[in-house]
Amino acid sequence: MPSLGADMESAILVEWSVKPGDTLRRGDIIGVVETEKGAIEIEVFEDCVVEELVVAVGTEVKVDGVLARLRGTREAAAPATAPARPAVVPPPAAPPAAAPREPVPRAVPPLPSTRVRASPAARREAKARGIALDGLTGSGVYGAVCLADVARAAAAAPARKPRGGFDPAAMRRAIGNAMSRSKREIPHYYLTQSISLGAALAWLARENESRPVTERLLPAALLLKATALALARVPALNGFFTDGEFVAGKGIHIGWAVSLRGGGLIAPALHDADRLSLTALMAKLRDLVQRARTGGLRSSEMMDPTITVTSLGERSAEAVLPIIYPPQVAVIGFGSVNERPWVDAGRVAPQPVVVATLGADHRVSDGHRGGQLLAEIDHHLQHPEAL
Repeated sequence: MPSLGADMESAILVEWSVKPGDTLRRGDIIGVVETEKGAIEIEVFEDCVVEELVVAVGTEVKVDGVLARLRGTREAAAPATAPARPAVVPPPAAPPAAAPREPVPRAVPPLPSTRVRASPAARREAKARGIALDGLTGSGVYGAVCLADVARAAAAAPARKPRGGFDPAAMRRAIGNAMSRSKREIPHYYLTQSISLGAALAWLARENESRPVTERLLPAALLLKATALALARVPALNGFFTDGEFVAGKGIHIGWAVSLRGGGLIAPALHDADRLSLTALMAKLRDLVQRARTGGLRSSEMMDPTITVTSLGERSAEAVLPIIYPPQVAVIGFGSVNERPWVDAGRVAPQPVVVATLGADHRVSDGHRGGQLLAEIDHHLQHPEAL
């Protein structure tokens, strides 16, 4: 069971997507687990063969607990029988007593459990419609309830009180525990900088005129790309504080904070954000936000964000003072965009302005390095055509 965030202690296996003997490629989904932040698809990180499914659907498994046993595609399969005994052995007077052996978990086929088998999307849809999953007959693999089953039930019967699924109170507790740990253990320092978005928004308006509606860019894409390029120049704020020292991130994987409709927050990663074009970054951002709110996030998107960015968007607060999500060493918050008097070359004119706030770990960096990062973000937003 991978750790999908500092606030995760365990998760419930809700679905196996494979069976023993299946051959998987890197990135394939092996199953789905449900955490306090929703349903997450668990990926494999190398080509492999499924040898054994260790736990049954509906089982709660601690982080680092064994879910399944996999074999690399180049490894030999485990022998079906024990190796032959030597040809000549002294005949014992009586059969020797078997040495005590530690019990080995047996493979558990994907059988029904006390927890209703359902896809994450069907589970969320049933909750939203107030339909109890235990009253449905699934048409999916191994009898799993699918979206189509929920739709049929919604059309055929009145909605009932929702059961199970996402628990906002549990998510709030998880977030509170992680942030309490962060404020207790991490010596935060904060820097803020007001950034004019006049050039960026003017360029954005011109750029969107030539794009189809479905491919138009939002200001969030510019903020993300400017941040990613700034981190490439100031890598000391991109990574983790682990075992008493800073470990640089292997890429710039920005965790984008997504506000969930049922309450709570989740911050899956946009991988290698500095290498993506604005078009690709916008497409990935839309997809990530949709899957965060409807189910279908992958474990890789939850395991390795190297920094978190939160934006208040159209909300009224001018600034946000975010808390670092451990073991990351920095977090950036963008307030809402507001029109303000702005002095440029000795002249005062109204400009759209956003307040960028950096929260950083004083064990890893100081105000000088943090100021460099904010200055780099500002620089890139003044030259949007180069993003």
